[in-house]
Amino acid sequence: MQQQFRGYAPQHATPGRSGQRRGGIGPMMASGPHHPVVPMTQAQMIAQHNDARIASEKAKIRSRKPTDKTLPDGLEDILVDPDVATAYKNLRDFERRLDATMTRKRLDIKESKDRHIKPRYKTLRIWISNTVEDQFWQNNNENAGDAFDFSANIDASYRVKIEGRLLDDEDDLDKDSDDEGEEPKEEAAADVDEKMDAEDNKSKPKALTAAAKPGQRSRFSHFFKALTVDYDRPKNNGQGADANVEWKKPDKTPVGALPAMADFDEFVFKRNGEENTNITINLFRHEEPERFELTPELSDITDMHEATHNEAVTAVYDYIRLMKLQEDDEKRNFRCDDLLKRVIGRDSGNVPQLKEYIAPHLKTLPPYKLGYTIRVDEEFHKNPQPTIYDVRVTVDDPLHAKYKAYLNNDPQQKATLQEVARLDEQLAMICQAIAESKAKHTFLTSTESDPVGFVKSWLSSQKRDLEMILGEATRVGGEDATGDEWRRGGRESVWNTTNARESVNVLLSKQPSHFGR
Repeated sequence: MQQQFRGYAPQHATPGRSGQRRGGIGPMMASGPHHPVVPMTQAQMIAQHNDARIASEKAKIRSRKPTDKTLPDGLEDILVDPDVATAYKNLRDFERRLDATMTRKRLDIKESKDRHIKPRYKTLRIWISNTVEDQFWQNNNENAGDAFDFSANIDASYRVKIEGRLLDDEDDLDKDSDDEGEEPKEEAAADVDEKMDAEDNKSKPKALTAAAKPGQRSRFSHFFKALTVDYDRPKNNGQGADANVEWKKPDKTPVGALPAMADFDEFVFKRNGEENTNITINLFRHEEPERFELTPELSDITDMHEATHNEAVTAVYDYIRLMKLQEDDEKRNFRCDDLLKRVIGRDSGNVPQLKEYIAPHLKTLPPYKLGYTIRVDEEFHKNPQPTIYDVRVTVDDPLHAKYKAYLNNDPQQKATLQEVARLDEQLAMICQAIAESKAKHTFLTSTESDPVGFVKSWLSSQKRDLEMILGEATRVGGEDATGDEWRRGGRESVWNTTNARESVNVLLSKQPSHFGR
């Protein structure tokens, strides 16, 4: 029998049967391997029973906790200082208004964050340079005085370095964000020399060797999720397969920090070669949330060329409302005009399915392609000059951190909310004690003012409760408790009947918090 053999249910069934056992016990179990059921031990069963009992007890305790923080009516009439109850009620009203205002403001801030805050752009300046080792002209210069060179055969090699630094002066770049898909710009060598001299030798910036502060996306590797280097033509020395260079950003550690191989300002690789070679450096952008390139059909509606998935959905929904394409009876359904039909591909659609309609029109953004020529000749390395590109990248808005701390409940706010919940529990217990004290005060004052009338009223109330329990309540009569059967006690009274005892027990079990005190 094969190791991967798997049994299957029979393909042919008897006519008139539905695959069930006789007697209608249930569906037949399919043939094939089944996981064995391991019986629980006695200790495991006891532990499971104890856990269930503890959870049930905790649920009962939570259900018995008072939650009403309202003072009983008429409390002002019996207090020494009635203004205390009035001030408490005013504070409760203010608390309700404050909670409603904070909830509304939180929703407004979240909507503003999702809709109105646009991505900010800055310029990342990239320096590309290379050095050479063991080239032919280097060995000749070193051994110019020797007639013969019997040194070991060392392959000529070069080392390419890619450095990046985020520029600080971005006033002119932040004003214009329409050309967000602009290709990287290469500067002329003469202009580069003048700028480097004017910027205090920025060809080797100090920020490249300094460590980035925690939580800041200011290093070169933070803006890209992958980097590849493609050669224009394969190498002739049989190392074409090893010539290509590739780097991928690893995932974050459990604590949320980036590993060392994903937190750098310069990327260096070494290869063998003794000829000038053209390469293309591909930089794949890393953005959270990810931005996509929109198809021409979707761009005609949203008036955007790049957007996140949520931004595209919001823009399409705004277009539907602006053009009044929603159905009058059902706002979730909408009609499609000519532009919208090119995106959805049908005459009508449903608002909750906008993400599915738009997904095929989102394409991954192409990488930045930086061309560079690896120079290994002696003339170039007499005065080497780096190639400089300016790449536009997205940066976090300073308000995002504040929005995140406010919307996601930072540790300080969580501690405050826990303290508020604890005070609410204490306040509810105090209000319950006040209500019980007021009930006792009402009982004593009523007994003092009219003892006979109060006792009659109390007996009448008890009689009505008993009639309700026994199911013998009538609409009229029998509520003055003047009959001998209601005043008689002992074993033969109506209070000692089996029906009364069972009904009282049921009532006590349903309302444990109102009795037993």
